[in-house]
Amino acid sequence: MALPGGDGTKPYDRIIAMVESRKLPVVHLTHNDLDAVGADAIHRMKFGDITTIFCSVGKFPAILDAVSGVSGKGDTLSISDIGFRKDLKNTLLRARENGWRIEWRDHHRWNEDEIRMAEALCDIVHVDTKTCACGICAQDLMPGDPVAIVVAGVVCDYDLWRHEDPRSAVLGEVLQRKKNREYVRDCLEKGIFSDAYIERECAEIRDDMEEVMRKSIRKARISGNKYRIAFAPLYRYPSETAARIRKELGTDIEVLVSPNGRFSLRSEPPISHILAREFNGGGHPNAAGGSFSFSVWDRLLFRFLGRSSHFDRFVAVAETT
Repeated sequence: MALPGGDGTKPYDRIIAMVESRKLPVVHLTHNDLDAVGADAIHRMKFGDITTIFCSVGKFPAILDAVSGVSGKGDTLSISDIGFRKDLKNTLLRARENGWRIEWRDHHRWNEDEIRMAEALCDIVHVDTKTCACGICAQDLMPGDPVAIVVAGVVCDYDLWRHEDPRSAVLGEVLQRKKNREYVRDCLEKGIFSDAYIERECAEIRDDMEEVMRKSIRKARISGNKYRIAFAPLYRYPSETAARIRKELGTDIEVLVSPNGRFSLRSEPPISHILAREFNGGGHPNAAGGSFSFSVWDRLLFRFLGRSSHFDRFVAVAETT
């Protein structure tokens, strides 16, 4: 499920109620992109109609805290496609004390201290940067299954920026609309990669994508000496917009910034995860995300002039990385 809200209830209260009323002994807490959707499809191939919570990286700690307070009764809390954070130690301890088995599968870069800490708190920890989270789930939960192997291959093609399988681009684009998560997930569970609905959604999204990408490119500002860095407003479609900026403007690093200061980062050199960690974020070597601490003035300056002092600091960090 996507995060609830908008109806007057506290969002985490509804998540707690959903976890408390689970029918099967597995709760899957994961990210909200194609990799997460694929990972959930693999979980459902294995376990059936489990309880799934899709969430952003930013909301993950609060949601994990909410789930950890629910009685686990020996059931499994499976976490995938989200990196470990040391400040989650107490939350994980609480989950264990409340009777949860914790399994964590991820393909982001963890340091050795993080791995050791997670292994002390979780029943299973599987980190592999050479594949995607869906691929790890397929290896662990459905080893050798032909459908799971193909699903993992298509998902990894998109998530690892290989761009060799055209099916992955279509699914990645369709999932720009969060309403499509469960639909695509259910298709992948059956080994279906396209149908009339997916094709129609993709066509509509591509028309919209072209318009907003051109808008981002028109407002892009280039900085840097060691690297050619583009800062541009993010309207939608971060991966596709970054790829277009790189192609048309010859950039090495693309920083796509939302009005609130959150940014999506792509880089040709494998340093995205390093840069993002300097700005309250993280991710992969070539794709990551973080956040600039925008004041009201920062928001106005970025909106009307496309500038921010935070960009100067970002360039300085990149130039010394």
